[in-house]
Amino acid sequence: MSFFRYLLFPLFLIPAAQAQQLLLGFDAESSAAQRALEAEFDSQLSASELDEWLRVLSREPHHVGSAAGRAVVDFVAERFREWGYAVEIAEYQVLFPSPRIRELELIAPDYYQATLSEDSLEADPSTFRTNGLLPPYNAFSVDGEVEGELVFVNYGTPADYEVLDRYGISVEGKIAIARYGGSWRGIKPKLAGEKGAIGTIIYSDPADDGYGAGDTYPDGPYKHESGVQRGSVMDMPTYPGDVLTPFVGATAEAVRLAREDAPTITEIPVLPISYRDALPLLAAIGGEVVPPQWRGGLPITYHLGPGPARVRMNLAFNWDMVPAYNVIARMAGSEYPDQWIIRGNHHDGWNHGAADPISGLVSLMAEAKALAALAASGQGPKRSVVYAAWDSEEQGLIGSTEWVEHYAAELDQRAVAYINTDGNSRGFVNIGGSHVLEKMINEVMNDVTDPQTGVSVGERRRARIEVTGSDAARAEVNNRADLRISPLGSGSDYSPFLQHLGIASLNIGFGGEGGGGSYHTMYDTYEHYTTWRDPGLVYGVTLSQVAGRAALRLANAPRLPFEFTGLADNIGLYVGELEELAENMREQTESENARIDSGVYELALDPTRSLGPPLRKPEVPHFNFAPLRNALDELSQAAAAYAAIAENGSAASERDNVLLYTSERELTRDDGLPGRPWFTHHIYAPGFYTGYGVKTIPGVREAIEERQYELVEEEIYTAAEVISGMAARVRELSQ
Repeated sequence: MSFFRYLLFPLFLIPAAQAQQLLLGFDAESSAAQRALEAEFDSQLSASELDEWLRVLSREPHHVGSAAGRAVVDFVAERFREWGYAVEIAEYQVLFPSPRIRELELIAPDYYQATLSEDSLEADPSTFRTNGLLPPYNAFSVDGEVEGELVFVNYGTPADYEVLDRYGISVEGKIAIARYGGSWRGIKPKLAGEKGAIGTIIYSDPADDGYGAGDTYPDGPYKHESGVQRGSVMDMPTYPGDVLTPFVGATAEAVRLAREDAPTITEIPVLPISYRDALPLLAAIGGEVVPPQWRGGLPITYHLGPGPARVRMNLAFNWDMVPAYNVIARMAGSEYPDQWIIRGNHHDGWNHGAADPISGLVSLMAEAKALAALAASGQGPKRSVVYAAWDSEEQGLIGSTEWVEHYAAELDQRAVAYINTDGNSRGFVNIGGSHVLEKMINEVMNDVTDPQTGVSVGERRRARIEVTGSDAARAEVNNRADLRISPLGSGSDYSPFLQHLGIASLNIGFGGEGGGGSYHTMYDTYEHYTTWRDPGLVYGVTLSQVAGRAALRLANAPRLPFEFTGLADNIGLYVGELEELAENMREQTESENARIDSGVYELALDPTRSLGPPLRKPEVPHFNFAPLRNALDELSQAAAAYAAIAENGSAASERDNVLLYTSERELTRDDGLPGRPWFTHHIYAPGFYTGYGVKTIPGVREAIEERQYELVEEEIYTAAEVISGMAARVRELSQ
């Protein structure tokens, strides 16, 4: 088929109004050609094929270092070879702790031996395939045998410990029991250890994920009473990846830290349990009744402790070096082979891993197969596309981080953007990432149809905000042309690309209607996923359409579809949040200190209880945010000037495209954030005490939040410098 005939036929399948719209980075002719290409791309996607791959790849538990994990690697690599990709299996030697001893018993005032196991269910045949199954545990907990009284710490966040302080309750020398939620799981033992606890137990409360949320598996999607969320508690806000090789790829020749010197292994032992095992422990705790906001869904009265509940924990691990295998599949670009669009999803699971990560992986595979079909018909990408299936993501983003650290210099020169997916479900599109890609991904959202409603996934997202959003969010969605995409914290494989190297990144997934319950449990199976999360894999196809279009547009755009007005607008939002944070903290501190000085105070969570005075807090000084505001003005003006160029469809020189895709690097500094140099991005980072949760302009924000006031001015100037650097880059693009 000639190129002319190829253009004409698919254009009949595209609505006329859509066909006439310019895509960011394309002129009228290339926009039409790109839309036609994407229509053919869609025709190559098969839900039944995704379903079959999901069934095969989630059949056996397949964690890093396992035989089943290697079988997944070989299956994926072979498919890429069949489709015509140049395939490499990149191997790294990484530290992997697996459980050797797990013991937990209540020894006073009664006795209970925790089962620490999950039930096989007749309704789910996969739950009987337990060969190679990892039992419930937290990876990178330290070994240890401890005994002590229990203290209930709610979600175990800094705010929760402030409440305990008001009650005069300390966890020093005690064992903290925390519920999942409120922060990333690794923060719970990290903070408990800092407060003097000797161990941590984490459980899923049924109010959050169990019968309080809906019917439990197999009658519904929510957590079975025996279900346990496994997961890493590595201190990823310090650095992710192999704990022994920070900053360098974990090759066989790499110099490694001694395990006792690795700062990202916990200081105290930590163990996850089910709410069935948690019930007798929590029921045995005495002391004060918890504040109303702390009450969970178990049929007991929740108490704070300490004691009289006393438990003994004994944990020991196999600290093995195992191979982590990344599948790297490359299709060379026809015009710019040294410019790489990287598209990744991990392949390792805690167990069967149907939702996390295989549901995302099969969408990636479908994209890759469709792209290969286009290339076979002479319509390959202009820039190189690299598909990656990462290993050992679950233990701490290890496979992706080691590859990024290993090839950091080459990636800095060649990586245009990174597009990540992970688990998927049905419902609403959720996109986070670099705001320089916000306009491009909004155009993608407006071009992909939601399979349930028939409107675009962007329109459906807007409708949800209209129904469930705050007044401010609803007002904005009607007045702002583009939906905001979320800034990225951590929790998946985009972190090393974005926050270590400054490579513009996106993280894409659907959710909101598939329920919960299976996450990191034995019940993350094909049966659970296809019954509750995405029956028929229709949203798997939709994910392929969204992520595939993003990759194709980045690969083919004559002018890379980076745009800076959205970046300036979002940074303006974050600067405003900093000013508001400082002012609110100042007013709150003055008010609290005045009450303490006058002897009038109470615990807002339980006003019926009389307490001793809280600690008087240091006054919050006034900060000079003018450098940030001045830098933001520079960026806004430069972005407006560039927008006129970017939106008229004019072509770009190779120089301009290099300046565009390396622009995100301007927001980084080699010396990183205070106390954690691995994180070099000064606009987006995971919070030191939130883990997955993002902190924007993190150096400034966390200095204020942690009352490290002596750092604030310096961090304001550093953030202003990176914003001014981006403004200078954008001005250069406008010349």
